[in-house]
Parts: sequence; C-alpha cells; structure tokens
Amino acid sequence: MQLTKLLADVIYKNPDNHNLEDIDIAYVVYDSRKATFDTVFVCITGAVHDGHDFAQSAYNKGCRVFVCEHEVDLPEDAIILLVSNARIALARLSATLFGYPAEKLSIIGITGTKGKTTTAHLIAQILTKAGYRAAYIGSNGISFGNAHYPTTNTTPESYDLHYYFNKMVNAKVQYVVMEVSSQALYHFRVYGIKFSICVFTNLSPDHIGGIEHPTFSHYKNCKISLFRDYGCECIVYNADDPHHRDMIKNTGVVTRSFALRENADFSASDINLLKENGHLGVSFVMHTVTENLRVELYLPGEFNIYNALAAVAVCRHLGIGYSTMLSTLKSASIRGRLEVIPALLYCTFIIDYAHNEVSLRSVLTALRQYNPTRLICLFGSVGGRTKMRRAKLGKVASELADFSILTSDNPDFEAPENIINDIARAFPENSNAYIKIPDRAEAIKYAVENAAPGDIVLLAGKGHEEYQLIEGKKIRMNEKELLIKYAMEFSEEIGAIIP
Repeated sequence: MQLTKLLADVIYKNPDNHNLEDIDIAYVVYDSRKATFDTVFVCITGAVHDGHDFAQSAYNKGCRVFVCEHEVDLPEDAIILLVSNARIALARLSATLFGYPAEKLSIIGITGTKGKTTTAHLIAQILTKAGYRAAYIGSNGISFGNAHYPTTNTTPESYDLHYYFNKMVNAKVQYVVMEVSSQALYHFRVYGIKFSICVFTNLSPDHIGGIEHPTFSHYKNCKISLFRDYGCECIVYNADDPHHRDMIKNTGVVTRSFALRENADFSASDINLLKENGHLGVSFVMHTVTENLRVELYLPGEFNIYNALAAVAVCRHLGIGYSTMLSTLKSASIRGRLEVIPALLYCTFIIDYAHNEVSLRSVLTALRQYNPTRLICLFGSVGGRTKMRRAKLGKVASELADFSILTSDNPDFEAPENIINDIARAFPENSNAYIKIPDRAEAIKYAVENAAPGDIVLLAGKGHEEYQLIEGKKIRMNEKELLIKYAMEFSEEIGAIIP
C-alpha cells in the first residue's frame, strides 16, 4: 500500500518534509525484530520496554519509516513521522492496511473483573449452534472454524486484532465474541473498533498497582469507556453489581439486565447442584420476560449462572431461540475454566484460571458446596507484579481449603520460594494445612499421589495456559497432560484404581 494512503487516517507531522508519495508499505510492525525494508515501525511504549529505544534496531533491519511520539536519533534517510499517541496511530494504520475488516463484522465485547472468558465462550458456542459463523478472541486464544491461534494478552494489540479480523472476514465469520480487558482499553488496543453489543459482568479491585492500573478509579474508568466510546448499540449488564450504574449512565442505548437478586430481564431461582460422572454443575429455573425455563449447566458455581444469564441475554437480543440456548448450555465446557479432568475415578481434579482473591474465593466457595471429603487447593502467584495479591490468595485458601499445596505460577525473574513464602505468611502460625513444593510439576504429582476418595483437588491460577514464565522465557507445561500422566503412573504403581 502506498504510504500516503496508509497514513490517511493518521494525524502526523513530517518535520523533515520527506517525500512520502513513492513509498510502498507491506506491513506495519511494533516489534523491531519483525522490521524489514517495506515496513512502518510504530514506536509504542509497553509495560517494560519503550519502542523508541528499538528504532535503531529496526533501521538496521532495513526499515526506513518510523512513527514516533518524539524525535529519535537515526540516520538522515530515516523518515520520522511524529504523532501525539503512537498506540492510536498503530490502531488506525492497522485498520487501514487490512481494509477496515472490523466494519464487516458484528463484534460483541465483554468486560469485567471475572467471567469474561466463560461468558464469551458460551455466547460463541450458542451462536455456532444456531448456525452462525462465530469467532472468539480472549484469554484462551483466537478461534474460528477449525483455526486456533494463541494470544499473549487477553485482548491482543490493535495490529494483531485487525490482522485476525481480516482472516475472519475471509473465512466468512459473522460474529466476533471478544474479551475486552481494562489494559486493552487503557492502551488503545481496541481504538476505533465499533462494538454492536457490550457486556458488563462485574467489577472488583484487581490489576491495581505496579505496571497495571494506578488506582481502582482508573481501572473502573477504563472499563466504563467501552460502553461510552465504542459505538455500542446494546448493553447487557449484571444488575446485582452496583458498578453497573456507572457503566450504563448517560449511554442512551438499549439495555438488557441479568441478576440473581435484583429485578432483571433475565434471572434465576430454584438452584440445585448437579454431580454426575465426576462432572459438577448447577440446574436452575431461568426467568425471562415471557417464560420460565429449567436450565442445566455443567459448570459449577453461582458465578457461572451469571455467565449463563449474560450469554442468554446477548443471544436473545440477537433473536436466537431458547431451545438452542438450553441445549448448548447443557453441553458447554470451557478449557481451563472449572474444567474437570478425568484423572482418577475416586476423586475430582479441576483446573481453573482463578488467580486473584475474588476469583479464588468464588471457586473454592462453589466447590465447597459439593461436600468433598477434602477440598485441596494447589496454587501460587505471579512474580514481579502486585505482591499484595499473594497474601490475599493465602488468606482465602487458609479459610476455604482443607489443605493447600503452595507452588509456582509464573515466577518470571522472582525466586519461587519468595513468592510462596509471601503466600504462606497468610496461614496461621505453625499451620499444618499446607505444604510448599516450588516445582509445579512435582506439586501436581504430589496432589495425584495424596488425593483420597471423595476429594476435590483444584489446580488454580494457570487455567488454559500451557506454559510457565520463568526468567523471561515461556517453558512448556500443560497441567492437564501432567495430571493424566501422573494419574496413569500412580494407578500402575498401586496396581488398581482405589474404589
């Protein structure tokens, strides 16, 4: 694409008055390692690195066009275009390069502290069951048709979004169901994208401090912006969460509500626990404006009722029938979200992404309702980030689990033992309700070999992730594979499955 056409939507200054007419560009990059002679390198500032510091590296790889927020020291043949916000420029350049693919899709955005992944998957699964071509973008990657691509962030960078939107358009995708994180809103990853429906699940203090949000108010305001600044035509919101008022205030669009306690368009009563062939779930009566319907959902916990109601509210707004929704909910499963792993017949192993105080409390409270012989929690916490999270995780586990296995999560450059000790301080002094096993694989093996009949063992924190972040490197680790491997070895060792 001709550079001048690529820059059509970007407000920029060309201080050296370079001639831009005869320059052709094939790609837009924000990673200097991908720079070549036919790219534009956009210098964005990340949580750890500043792209301006890598402009010389991009130049050395042949790049000659740079979009920057301030001057950089490069040879005279480098074309430096100055913008006020490089991330906004990246979003506009990306949309232009791929022919504005987002405008050809109906995009549903979901934001909140908890529930984004499950709600998004439920909506996408219902849309697919109803005969639509639906895509998913979020913590579990990018999926449409038979294609699946991993993601680094819950919501990818703007260039990556438009790259995949273009692939989706070519694959004739109609709906994109997308998790929209507060960081994505904070850093303009979804800038310029129009969302047809926006969903608010809930809000609680998280991602505060360090490289994330400076205050809870900042965190909340980033969430609010999704409902006000992105062309939303319908808001689906959790009426039980008091923060919903901030999300829908002065928006003037159609709203659909869901709740368990407040009056809402979609609500639930007569909740019962389901336990069948090792799978845990809930059944409930769903109340709509016109009907009362019995729902079976093999995802445990009250919070999953909220997720199901949110999905139903969205899909009903799109005109999908209840029978399609009910059959989909009954068979729904979400990778890494209260995912039951059939490892040993006499106890239940569950993998979940719960990695903060609120989510771990919700999950353990939900599992406690199934009256396990023991509720065992295997977990750790991330390194180099909000340290206050560790004590809160330890406190929750000390209160709700019968026994805890303290281990690594993504320690990165921090010593796992230090993280574990921070968690352990939340347990009562001289407590024998936990064990420290820094190696997560060894911790999983210990859980398998020490689980007793009737136990529920929760592996918390990693969920869908198939790696550990250790000293800046992603080391492959699949908890599901490890669970099954150790269970098979242990079964052979004891000679039989314990009845």
